[in-house]
Amino acid sequence: MPPRIDRREFLGCSAGLLTTGQAAAARAPKKVAAAVTVYHRNSHADVIVGRLLEGYNLNGQGDRPNLKLVSLYVDQVPQGDLSRGLARKHGFRLAPTIAEALTLGGKDLAVEGVILVGEHGRYEVNAKGQTLYPRRRFFEETVQVFRRSRRVVPVFSDKHLSAAWEDAKWMYDTARRLKIPLMAGSSIPLTWRKPPLDTPAGGSVSDLTAISYHTLDAYGFHALEMVQCLAERRAAGETGVAAVRCVTGAEVWKAGAQGAYDRRLLDAALARCEQQGRFRGRLEDAAREPVLFLVEYRDGLKAAVFTLNGAVGEWAAAWREKGRAEPRATLFWTQEQRPYGHFSFLVRGIERLMLTGKPTWPVERTLLTTGLLDALLTSKQKQGARLPTPHLAIGYKPTNAWAPPPPP
Repeated sequence: MPPRIDRREFLGCSAGLLTTGQAAAARAPKKVAAAVTVYHRNSHADVIVGRLLEGYNLNGQGDRPNLKLVSLYVDQVPQGDLSRGLARKHGFRLAPTIAEALTLGGKDLAVEGVILVGEHGRYEVNAKGQTLYPRRRFFEETVQVFRRSRRVVPVFSDKHLSAAWEDAKWMYDTARRLKIPLMAGSSIPLTWRKPPLDTPAGGSVSDLTAISYHTLDAYGFHALEMVQCLAERRAAGETGVAAVRCVTGAEVWKAGAQGAYDRRLLDAALARCEQQGRFRGRLEDAAREPVLFLVEYRDGLKAAVFTLNGAVGEWAAAWREKGRAEPRATLFWTQEQRPYGHFSFLVRGIERLMLTGKPTWPVERTLLTTGLLDALLTSKQKQGARLPTPHLAIGYKPTNAWAPPPPP
């Protein structure tokens, strides 16, 4: 079981990080290398690494991270690639290998931080519907340079650590063993909330319900990170997950009739959605092939995550708090057009990691959500079997707190 984290330092993830670049303005920018799967317009490489090049608004104007991209490795170069033109414009090194990106063609590590973006591109999809992005390979090749150089620097790995739990756990254990400051995860815990609500710090939450859309692998992960950033704030912190179950189709509604989730919480989350005209009539008729993730935490908390394609195209969550008769609910709002401002909050967190050498939020959150997604997709493959998850007894406490960001 990973050690519990109990840092007392308050770290703002949204508005609080807006001062990071200002505070660091007098310092020379940290030299950063990046390895990405592809680099085309609006890819994760573009909206994350692109902010180092073009600023937080991706237009060459305004505030920018105090980080300098000095080298870039691109795994695939399809039509529409931007990396070649950006290298000419900004003067960073295009490296044929991750090792060269980190050493700048020399023998030893020559950068002060590493950003790994294993998202988008043409990669194999396994039987569980997981795209096999080379996230472990990217990290493993980074670690090889660290070992050879006998020195480590902070590493950020975008989204889930890996498709497979075993690879994710290897990455986590390797980082702990080598004392690599490792951070990962999604932009969704950092984005705008309408209304600006959070679960009570150190309080009691009895149930959590969330709604999501799109694919289970890509957006289901975002939904789990949304749930986890709310769940981890309870009094004892996070203690891990005991079991999971994934049901689909008509079984989703049968599970509700059997008490597997609270329909009032589902309705409360749906009521926060702004795309109210997306469906009419019954939700059961509008949602095409609904999918339900059921998560049983070790301390008794239960979470239900619905993927409702055809009915909704937003993220929202609802929960019950001790002492409140009515549920609380909020929309996790994302800017679904350029410059995709919610990624600015993610990059500000990455900037803080690179400048301080300390993760802005605990990597254990993403280790847990990575393992959750893998186990839930296994349950789906096994026709909705309930799967005990003793390997997900992951304990930690949050090291950051959400604060309302400024308007997009």
